[in-house]
Amino acid sequence: MPFRYNHVSMTEPPSTTADTVTVEFTVGIGDGRFKATAIVPAGQTNLTQILPVLQSLDNSFIEGVTSQLADAGRFVSCKAGCGACCRQMVPLTIFEAEALATWIRTLPEARQQELAERFHQALLKISTAGLIDRMVDETWFLDNDTASKLSLDYLYARVPCPFLENESCSIHPIRPLVCREYLVTSAPEHCYDPATLQVDPVELPLRFSRILNSIGAELEHESRGWIPLLFLFAWMKADVHPGEAVAGAGPQVLYEFVKRIDQGKPVALRAQQSPENEPPAQD
Repeated sequence: MPFRYNHVSMTEPPSTTADTVTVEFTVGIGDGRFKATAIVPAGQTNLTQILPVLQSLDNSFIEGVTSQLADAGRFVSCKAGCGACCRQMVPLTIFEAEALATWIRTLPEARQQELAERFHQALLKISTAGLIDRMVDETWFLDNDTASKLSLDYLYARVPCPFLENESCSIHPIRPLVCREYLVTSAPEHCYDPATLQVDPVELPLRFSRILNSIGAELEHESRGWIPLLFLFAWMKADVHPGEAVAGAGPQVLYEFVKRIDQGKPVALRAQQSPENEPPAQD
């Protein structure tokens, strides 16, 4: 069943509190429309801090697409306990890396050490498989064949995500956008060997993860706007805060993301406070 991304509209009705602003979206999908409401801070915030808003919007968008698929007789087969895809190389946007780093530092020290050891052991396994040097090579992603080969070799190394517990995601509510967006309608066991078994992914007309990637790439050309998830603890040592580069009043920060969807072109990254009770000016 074909899907087509049409347009996005954004309005800002009066806020229900002095601290937040309610923003409404309408996104065209095929002949229908996806509607969503986001509550963002009225005051100063940044792109990393509003990630929960983007996660919620992404969830709603995906639910709309999968609902249309179900109407056409196709059903998502992904479920808790099937961790096949959790052995893939996960591209984590630098904004999500910052958010996860902040969350990890709030955990009890023993839990932080446990996660650090899991990441360390996973890196050792990837290194033993001869993949580390290929992952840090800045040219691998420029060629589709090379990228596909690395992705498959990583999957076949069978190194689980350090956040995977009992074949389920232990950070499911705050998992990366790209993980939310990876869904299939084929048999779950096919995901263990996609090179020989048919995998039918859900084609999404809009991927929030790619928008975050593109914004991050403008800030950090050398990282392409993302890091492999397994590099998270190493990345944390730099104590960087990329979200601060996209800062301003809540509606303006959200609009910097939304207008990239609408216009399909680079967004000027700037800090700008929106006038009180007025929507951000649209170019």
